[in-house]
This record gives sequence, structure tokens and C-alpha cells, in this order.
Amino acid sequence: MRDIVAFSGSAHPDLAREICAQLKVELSPVRVQRFANDCLEVQLQANCRERDVFLIQPLVKPVQEHLVELLLMLDAARGASAARITVVMPHYAYARSDKKDAPRISIGGRLVADLMVAAGAHRVLAMTLHSPQVHGFFSVPVDHLHALRELAGHFRQYDLSNTTVVSPDLGNAKEAAHFARLLDVKVAAGAKQRFADDDVRISSIIGDVTDRDIIVLDDEIAKGSTVIELLARLRELGARSIRVACTHGLFAQGALSRIGDQPDVLEIVCTNTVPIPDEERTPKLKVLSIAPALAEAMQRIHDGESVSALFDAP
Repeated sequence: MRDIVAFSGSAHPDLAREICAQLKVELSPVRVQRFANDCLEVQLQANCRERDVFLIQPLVKPVQEHLVELLLMLDAARGASAARITVVMPHYAYARSDKKDAPRISIGGRLVADLMVAAGAHRVLAMTLHSPQVHGFFSVPVDHLHALRELAGHFRQYDLSNTTVVSPDLGNAKEAAHFARLLDVKVAAGAKQRFADDDVRISSIIGDVTDRDIIVLDDEIAKGSTVIELLARLRELGARSIRVACTHGLFAQGALSRIGDQPDVLEIVCTNTVPIPDEERTPKLKVLSIAPALAEAMQRIHDGESVSALFDAP
């Protein structure tokens, strides 16, 4: 395998540059242009022949634009005789479309995975997929990282002697339990029902939260409806202080301000899998970088070493 060459689409170039700085490789340029008929054209402006190509592109809004960019980059790399093409996808937006829970709906998570493979992806490096079954949607190898190590490193600066990690729902309880073990604290979970995209009810919380310091942990926060509902239940049960943590800080439709305006929320912590504009940030927000973890995984993929060794690192 020859040297690494890395490209980035327009979704999150800052993260791509940070990853390349960690790898000590140059981020190669990409030209994206739009024709008069609104079609996109992508040109990879570095040699790919028999090289190990990494395409860094999270699927963030506008998701469809960035998806087509990624598919075109894949096609360009395949046509340029790349030896291997790895999609580095810190956030996979279609992972939420992971099951048929109503008649005649598409399963976008599987379809988009098929599109990437058809376009030329040989493997995928992802971060905190929304549900475990999404891993199986890909017919090529998937290295699935999580950000629990980075989040735990941040929270260890605090006194955690009276702390409980709370998952908003039972679906994320396994990750919350893993996170609680990293911090050596208790864990609890909410009993959640979702009636619509922004209509969420949490009827109870299973675990000890009364008069305790709380770290709410979720994989992603979009509109923030679940977090706001969980905060109400925690107040009713007499929680002492609350910090909110997630991997993917989407913070759509003013969610960051709504959560930050809650007086008992001391801090909101996320990673930089998703770009957050400076004008939307609040004083309570702390953004952690996952570039070192992604860079190390990319280097291990290139060198043919184990990536799973990163999964459970403290």
C-alpha cells in the first residue's frame, strides 16, 4: 500500500484539516462546481493511482448536497485507480432511518449505504452510529468508533463522587452504562415514548437521581425535545446539578439556546463531528475534538493494524 492521500468535501473542512494535521499529511484539494442545470461536478486535484485514499465527509445539513458530493468523490477516486477508498464519515445522518416502523416507508440508512458501496467505497470509518444494526447495512468493512473516551476525559476534571449518568431512553442505556463504568459512577435511564418528531414523553426514570449530580448522555441532540423533557423529570425527582453530553451536536431549530437557557444546566458538551457555527454557540457549550481518534484509526487502517483496540480505551 502506498502513501495516504486525504480529501474533504465541503461538509466539514475544518475537521478534515485537523485530522490531516494529526496524521502529518497534506489535505489534498477538491474542486466542486455547479453547472447551470444545478448538477454538481467534483474533481480530486491530487494523484490517486494505487494510493490509499480517504474521503472525509460527514453527512450534515444540507445532507443531500453533501451526500451527492461524497458519491461523486467516490466515483472520481475509483476512476482515478485508487488502490483503496475509505469513507471517513464522522456523522451518518441517515442512520436514524434504520427500520420500517410504518407502512410503505424507505429504510434510508441501508439505501444510502448501498449507494456509497456502488459508487466505489471499499470500507467505512464511522463515529457513533445511531443504532447497532446500521453497521450491518454496509456490505464492506465498517470501523465503528465512539467518543466515550473523549467525553469521559472531559468529565474527569469534576468531583464525580455523587454523580449519575442518565440515558434519555433504554435504547441508549448500554452506551450510558459503558460511559458510567469509564467514570466509575452510577447509571440511570428514562422510559421514553416518541409520538412524533418533536413530541416525546418520558414517564419515569429508572435509577437513582434524587439529590445527585447528573450527566445526561445521548448519541445526538437535534431539536432537543428529548433533553428538555428529561430535564423536567429530573427536576421533579430533585436532581442537584445537570450537565448534558452527546457525540453529535446537531442543535437544530435553536436547540442549543433552549437547552442552554435552562438555569440548572451547567454545561453542554459535544464533539466536533458536526460543524457548529460560531454565531450559534453559547457560553455553556464545550466542543471536544475527535480528530485525534479518527486520525489514529485512519493510520491503523492504512498500516493494517487493529482498530478495535481503540474502542474500549479509557
